[in-house]
Amino acid sequence: METAFQIANALALPQWLLMIFAPRWQPTQWLVRSYLIPVLLACLYAYFIFSGKPLNVADFGTFDGVESLFANGGDSAVLAGWIHYLAFDLVAGGFVLQDAQSKNIPHGWIVIPLFFCFMLGPIGLLLYWIIRTVQLRKLA
Repeated sequence: METAFQIANALALPQWLLMIFAPRWQPTQWLVRSYLIPVLLACLYAYFIFSGKPLNVADFGTFDGVESLFANGGDSAVLAGWIHYLAFDLVAGGFVLQDAQSKNIPHGWIVIPLFFCFMLGPIGLLLYWIIRTVQLRKLA
């Protein structure tokens, strides 16, 4: 499990660094548009979600059920959950980058939201939404 954890992290980190430090570089743009890394993470996710204990779909409908999925799902469930975060936080970060560029929001304004997307997904998206709202009002 530790090796898969390290591989998943190693897949995501380079794209984050590129989005923060080389946002307009052609390989960065290609990675963001292609969704290659989130798709590779999705493959890992699928493997770990289906290789562990069988999931009870009904568990997704209650807090106790979701808690049970992680408590009783073993290492595969926890690792799948982590990979889920990595993949979707990366998609959110890619959205922030592309949207900011399409709206001509200076990159310096989105470095902090990108960092927070990387570390605390929804908080980064919230910060970007605030910055986007303020910047678009200024441009109007």
